[in-house]
Amino acid sequence: MFDAYIMCGTPRTGSTLLCGLLASTRTAGDPHSFYRRQDIAEWAKEWHLPHPDTMSAHDFDVAYLQAAIRAGKSGTAIFGLRLMRENLDELSAILDGIFPDLPSDKARFEKAFGRVLYIHLSRENKLAQAVSLIKAEQTGLWHIAPDGTEIERVAPPQKPRYDFERIQHELAKLEAYDAAWNTWFAEQGIMPLRIGYERLSSDQAATLMAICAALGVQAPNAEDVKPGVAKLSDATSLDWIRRYGLDAAV
Repeated sequence: MFDAYIMCGTPRTGSTLLCGLLASTRTAGDPHSFYRRQDIAEWAKEWHLPHPDTMSAHDFDVAYLQAAIRAGKSGTAIFGLRLMRENLDELSAILDGIFPDLPSDKARFEKAFGRVLYIHLSRENKLAQAVSLIKAEQTGLWHIAPDGTEIERVAPPQKPRYDFERIQHELAKLEAYDAAWNTWFAEQGIMPLRIGYERLSSDQAATLMAICAALGVQAPNAEDVKPGVAKLSDATSLDWIRRYGLDAAV
C-alpha cells in the first residue's frame, strides 16, 4: 500500500485525462500540479493561506505543503501529485528547506509524502506530442470534453500556423525532458510504473485499473470509467506531422 503517487510527466502526455480518471475513483486522491510555479499563488489563495508577505518563506512552504497534501488526498488515504520535469528541481529545493540534510530527492519526497509510487507518463510519438503542444499554445485551447465542449482555454481563439523550426525546437525539448526523467529515476534508484499515452488514450479503463492495482486501492468497474477529456488531434495535426517529415528530409 502506498501513501502517495507522483505522476512524472511532460506536457501533452494525457496527464489531465489521467488526473481526472484517478480523481473519479474517489479512492485515489485528486492529483493536480500543485507545484507548477505559475499556479502556486492561485492555489494558496484557494486554500486561504496567509499571504507570503506576512510570514517567512519557510513557514509559507510548510503551510503550503500541508494544504497541498490535504487537497491532493481529497478525503482519501492517497495523495496525488502531477509533476512536470521542469518543476522537479524547484520542488526538491522547497522540500530540502523543510526537511534539510536528507541525502536525495527520493528521501525528501518520502519524508513529505510517505511511500510513493512514481508513475512515468510518456508519449512514444514525440512529434505528435510537440505538434499538440504548439497547437494548444497557438490556439489557446488546451482541453475539450468528449462532447466537444471547451474545458480549458487560456487565450482568445487564434488560427494555428505551421512552423517547422518551432516544432523542431519543442520536439528536442520534449525528448530532453523525457530523457531527464529516466536519468533521474536511475540516479534515485526508482523503478517507476510506466504508462504510455498511446495505451492510456486507447484504453482508459485498463490503464486506470492497472494504476489502482499498483496503488492497492479499489478500482471502479471498467464500464463506469468515463474520460473527462477528448483528443484534440485533427486534420491540421496530421498535416503538420506530414509536412514536418517532408521538411526534415530535405
